Amino acid sequence: MKIFFISLFFLFVLCVVQGADKDGFVSIFDGQTLNGWEATPANTAPAWTVKKGMIVGNGDKGRGYLTYTPNKNMADLELKFSYRFPGKGNSGVNIRAIVDKTRKRDFQSYHADLGHLGIGKNVMGAWDFHTPGRKEHRCFRGDQLVIDKNDKPIITAIKNGLSVDDLKKGDWNSVHIIAKGNNFKLYINDKLSSEFTEQLPKAKRLKSGMIQLQLHDPRMIVHFRDLKLKVLK
Repeated sequence: MKIFFISLFFLFVLCVVQGADKDGFVSIFDGQTLNGWEATPANTAPAWTVKKGMIVGNGDKGRGYLTYTPNKNMADLELKFSYRFPGKGNSGVNIRAIVDKTRKRDFQSYHADLGHLGIGKNVMGAWDFHTPGRKEHRCFRGDQLVIDKNDKPIITAIKNGLSVDDLKKGDWNSVHIIAKGNNFKLYINDKLSSEFTEQLPKAKRLKSGMIQLQLHDPRMIVHFRDLKLKVLK
């Protein structure tokens, strides 16, 4: 209940201060600065810059995350943005990220994987489970995954989902992430790429947390622009 009211308050503030569009989305990147974002860990700050209206991540200057700071405890949301890889790269977005107390990772999260065209369906357009202490099930591009209450995975193929032919090499691709309750969808260029539903007990799920952009590897560049957020009731 507390998370619900915090999310409602945050949504109200965003709508009043920044102004939501007709669909309820609010811009979370001003196109000129990294206001509202912080490099995590802090010593990777040189890896993140703003150029020509886009966020630029440079893997040679540090590996880590760019964390959205105005609200670090979001549950249900929709996130839209565009990305591109001028060359090869591995990136993505953490949803409901929390500090990993096991220290096996920096953060636990549900991770929407993005990479250059050709990196493979286990990365490009997949969901990844950064959840130490529990199984990290497969949810590749083209997979519709259901994790039942006994932690058994059931995978079916998505009909008319995202294919390699729908992706633009070296150019901008649009993303729409929907996280609602125990269901998570990743759309790229308006086509469903991967989806999972968790039926595990709530104690084993990630309930709320941060949004983070990822910079995975050295020798890579990734661009982000047009980042918009809608916090769901």
